[in-house]
Amino acid sequence: MKQGKHLSMIRSFHLADWFTLANAGCGVGALFAVMSYLQSQDVRHLLFACALVLLAFVFDVFDGRVARWRQQTSLLGRELDSLADVISFGVAPAIIAYGAGMDGLWDHVILIYFVACGVSRLARYNITAETLAQGSDKVKYFEGTPIPSSLLLVVVVAIAAVNGAIGTQLWFGVTRMGPWQLHPLVLMFAVSGSLMISRTLHIPKL
Repeated sequence: MKQGKHLSMIRSFHLADWFTLANAGCGVGALFAVMSYLQSQDVRHLLFACALVLLAFVFDVFDGRVARWRQQTSLLGRELDSLADVISFGVAPAIIAYGAGMDGLWDHVILIYFVACGVSRLARYNITAETLAQGSDKVKYFEGTPIPSSLLLVVVVAIAAVNGAIGTQLWFGVTRMGPWQLHPLVLMFAVSGSLMISRTLHIPKL
């Protein structure tokens, strides 16, 4: 096997791959912003985290378009896209929800379920993309909702934050189920995760 040069992998990245890495960077930035919010209780940090997920979505849209425009799609690019999406649209929304006050143990279970559904959804897409493309260079539809749809959940949390409905003031309050607490608002993450892993729900890809 030929010895590669230093940074040869980075040199092999296409333009679209840099958009994908920007997506991942926004997701990690959102995690840091939530941590800053939990330390300072300054709601601007939480709103900044939500804004970074929105920016990640913009990068996610453009990386595919740039790849098709330059005709530079690759398996590496597809894997990069999936890993970035797990961070920005799986882990980051779950942590934003936690920061906003969905921090009961039942909430933890549901948020973990949501992230697991997102990871499973992306893994299934990666192994079925060629079949779904049906001989063309583009997938015709998604099986289940795509993971970037979690941006809608982040928008809900951002609206709640703007209106002061976070923490102890979270919409729908809190209920106790056995020894653990549940914030009913977290159920939107359970619904979103379940829709992502649906095999019968087909979403046309534009």
